[in-house]
Amino acid sequence: MRRLRAAAEPSRLRLLAMCARGEFTVSELVLILSQSQPRVSRHLKILCDAGLLERLSEGNWAFYRQASNGDGRATANRLLSLLPDDDQVIARDLERLAEVKAGRNLKADSYFQTVADEWDRIRALNIGDKEVEQAVKEVLCQAPLRRLIDIGTGTGRMLEIMAPHVEEATGIDRSHQMLTIARAKLDHSGLGNCGVRYADMYGLPFAAAAFDAAVIHQVLHFADDPGAVLAEAARVLVPGGRVVVVDFARHDLEELRDEFQHRRLGFDDAGMSGWFAAAGLGEEPPIRLAGAALTVVVWSAVKGTGKGNRRNG
Repeated sequence: MRRLRAAAEPSRLRLLAMCARGEFTVSELVLILSQSQPRVSRHLKILCDAGLLERLSEGNWAFYRQASNGDGRATANRLLSLLPDDDQVIARDLERLAEVKAGRNLKADSYFQTVADEWDRIRALNIGDKEVEQAVKEVLCQAPLRRLIDIGTGTGRMLEIMAPHVEEATGIDRSHQMLTIARAKLDHSGLGNCGVRYADMYGLPFAAAAFDAAVIHQVLHFADDPGAVLAEAARVLVPGGRVVVVDFARHDLEELRDEFQHRRLGFDDAGMSGWFAAAGLGEEPPIRLAGAALTVVVWSAVKGTGKGNRRNG
């Protein structure tokens, strides 16, 4: 009854309908509803308190979205299914929502253009993306997946490729610009089972055993303490959950450190094995994908198992 009372107000029902279509800031929702910021904020608080929406903090920002699971999500979906398809108020809101998303795309494109050349230079040194992505899918899809976390999601590419294979996927990153790109891409692709949020890979804002699998794609070479990142990933995995690390094998290209702030020039199997063991992860055979100047390695390990048989290659 509490949830029904919370939604039983025209503006809050409009907010519920918009937040079922993505993650939005208060300022974006103000534009969509054409209402004052204090009024929209008050309605959002009521909906969050009732469990119909979720508030995700991102530095000085906050994003609102439909409840990701539980009775709140089920109630919201039932209420929204009753809205008539020809409701003119909702139709106008959706037009403004499309404008908000178009603005996001412009910002994302502008930022991406400033870094695209740098990314292309690094990509030219290693194996193509398709081979890496296929290897990641093969490793992760060995068992059914319900919830996936992509740690250091960047532009959200891992979310895109894994979305058809999971019930729910969450990407975290500390770059507002990268999260802007990821949100724009998820919006464009219509991937409703994926979301992103601002978070620190050393202190994930999730309970223990919250995910079936974790991906850490081309992130560890930026980390001061890779072992701590892996330990935190292991914490949020269910027993038997799998972590997949995609990164470079040990190399000597100092320009990646000097120009692109890589803290580590790749990794070797021994170092990765030690971090896996310390985190209570049983390692699996790594997959090596050699490129022009760099080799990409897909390391994987399973929580709560004994040490596996590692294959060198």
